[in-house]
Amino acid sequence: MNLAITGGYVVPVDGDPIDGGTVLIQDGKITEVGRDVAVPEGTPVVDAAGGWVLPGFVEAHGHLGVHEEAEGWAGQDTNEMTDPNGARLRALDAINPADLAFGDALSGGVTTAVIKPGSGNPIGGQTVAIKCWGRSVDEMLLKEPVSVKSALGENPKRVYGDQKKLPSTRQGVAAVIRDAFMKAQDYKAKRDAAEAEGKPFDRDGTLEVLVRVLDGELPWCQHTHRADDIATALRLSDEFGYRLVINHGTEGHLLADTLAERNIPVIIGPLFTSRSKVELRHRSLSNPGILARAGVELAITTDHPVVPIHFLVHQATLAVKEGLDPADALRSITVNPARIMGLDDRVGSLKPGLDGDVVIWSGDPLDVMSRALKVFVSGREVYSYADGEPVVADPYYREAADR
Repeated sequence: MNLAITGGYVVPVDGDPIDGGTVLIQDGKITEVGRDVAVPEGTPVVDAAGGWVLPGFVEAHGHLGVHEEAEGWAGQDTNEMTDPNGARLRALDAINPADLAFGDALSGGVTTAVIKPGSGNPIGGQTVAIKCWGRSVDEMLLKEPVSVKSALGENPKRVYGDQKKLPSTRQGVAAVIRDAFMKAQDYKAKRDAAEAEGKPFDRDGTLEVLVRVLDGELPWCQHTHRADDIATALRLSDEFGYRLVINHGTEGHLLADTLAERNIPVIIGPLFTSRSKVELRHRSLSNPGILARAGVELAITTDHPVVPIHFLVHQATLAVKEGLDPADALRSITVNPARIMGLDDRVGSLKPGLDGDVVIWSGDPLDVMSRALKVFVSGREVYSYADGEPVVADPYYREAADR
């Protein structure tokens, strides 16, 4: 799709704002961003005068499509809580694009989401990055797999403790993860030896995934809230040498200097919740600011549906109120989550070569009174708001020529 968005206050995020700027999109990709951009003849033009133009937001940790809204049991595919090691599971296989959350995402300026299995298992499965508009998950696909989800703390010990099986304690959860990686190390050695000798080898889907983590190909997204669980996550990553990403990190501010020194990113949130369990006792909107000031690379998450996906930007806004720098707040929902999850070659900022995922806002998106007026995915308008009516383009009935 070709498009020129002109006249707005352009905020590339990875670069200085441009008043009266233009974003030129050709064949679905951004080709130019600037003040004096020559728009090719015949290119559709959208006038953004008076509005703010930003990249689509990136949700780094959500359950859109696997934990469907208003569907109850039938739409709940987040956790396969029958096996503590679900590394072979793929969120990709459970996403329903018809989930109402995708329309909400667009209304909140979110165009990309990393969908993760839940936190009921010590090892939950493989995550996937998708765009928030399309007929099938395969059309929406951005990258797969993106990482492997793992959980420490209360959730897995509760799930399997209730079943009277391992793991029912924190030491049991860590042991399951440690045993799995030891098996993966042995598996890799045997597989590589068989390949070198030209011998057949029985593949194991679970261990193949864990070998990719050991090889540094896939980061390890570690659900963890309490500081002691964060310390366990660091200990395990030291033992096996994988790339660690802290997810939730409710008490990450207590170890902010350690996380910064080790360049461990934190995807923090959800922030609009009650302290519903012991792990959340220190949940605070001031924590993102503490982490950012310490030098931790920070992303903010809704953990949708825990917090509705369209409130992503509002979490950033209230974190600013409690001390997070506004520039860091915008980065925490754009370029930072994109970079943390290995997607910054496609999304997260406005610069040539990236996907034409652009949102026109009525004003500063960190102002709670601002709203997304138009949302474009790869240069195609997929959402608009006018005369009090939000409209999501129906992906099933677009023109064949646009497919």
